[in-house]
Amino acid sequence: MDSIDNKSPFQGAKFWRVLIYTTLIVFACMYLLPLFVMMVTSFKELDEIRQGNMLALPEVWTVEPWKAAWGTACIGLTCEGISGYFGNSIAITVPGVLLSTILGALNGYVLTKWRFPGHKWVFGLMLFGCFIPFQVVLVPMSQVLGTLGIANTTPGLVMVHVIYGLGFTTLFFRNYYEAFPSELIRAAMIDGAGFFRMFFRILLPSSGPIIVVTIIWQFTNIWNDFLFGASFASGDTAPITVALNNLVNSSTGVKEYNVHMAGAMIAALPTLLVYVLAGRYFVRGLMAGSVKG
Repeated sequence: MDSIDNKSPFQGAKFWRVLIYTTLIVFACMYLLPLFVMMVTSFKELDEIRQGNMLALPEVWTVEPWKAAWGTACIGLTCEGISGYFGNSIAITVPGVLLSTILGALNGYVLTKWRFPGHKWVFGLMLFGCFIPFQVVLVPMSQVLGTLGIANTTPGLVMVHVIYGLGFTTLFFRNYYEAFPSELIRAAMIDGAGFFRMFFRILLPSSGPIIVVTIIWQFTNIWNDFLFGASFASGDTAPITVALNNLVNSSTGVKEYNVHMAGAMIAALPTLLVYVLAGRYFVRGLMAGSVKG
């Protein structure tokens, strides 16, 4: 007797593939909607914004809000835009990322290849530092900065970010180096290589994936930080996140939403570029770190 195979339309790989991709597209649109609103608003004239249709494309495209946000918008008592604060964030982020990355790599190297009595306790305490909330360190850190005489300075804010990020960078490199062949280190020691020569000639050149992960992680945290910037910097030394807050709250009589959105887009561009250009390496680095760890 011939059997008739009546498959349900809800069975089969094609249906579930379509359903999964449709769900992902819907959630992606919901996630990107605020970015779309910010972008189109930044190119609109103020009279058009007052009409209320936030999702509509600009009737007349203009870059004047971007020019104003960069060079003439009023922030506090000055009207020089966010360009100077953008430079402050670069001056804070670049050394903060480089220092925390190299120190985290050295810590991971020591904790895996040059173990000493109590190394597990040291790693545990550094790992505990990853879970300390920002608010807890504000008072002791301000006292330290005041004692060192670097309060309200760019080097002081760099030091804050390096110290707070060191636990994370150490964790990343320690897990990555844990599975690195120790035989190579022993062979280099037999050949007479020293501590730093083994680090810079053997471990560091093979650490590309985890270096990318660490740089993107630290760059995002430092560039987007507001609490430390508002607490340990002021005036001309403030980062761009603090400048954006002051831009929106400046009392000039008129809320220039297009200028505010343009300023927010300018502040977000470096992070967006980092993830667009190095996002795939970030995922590869995470996978490599999880496999080796």
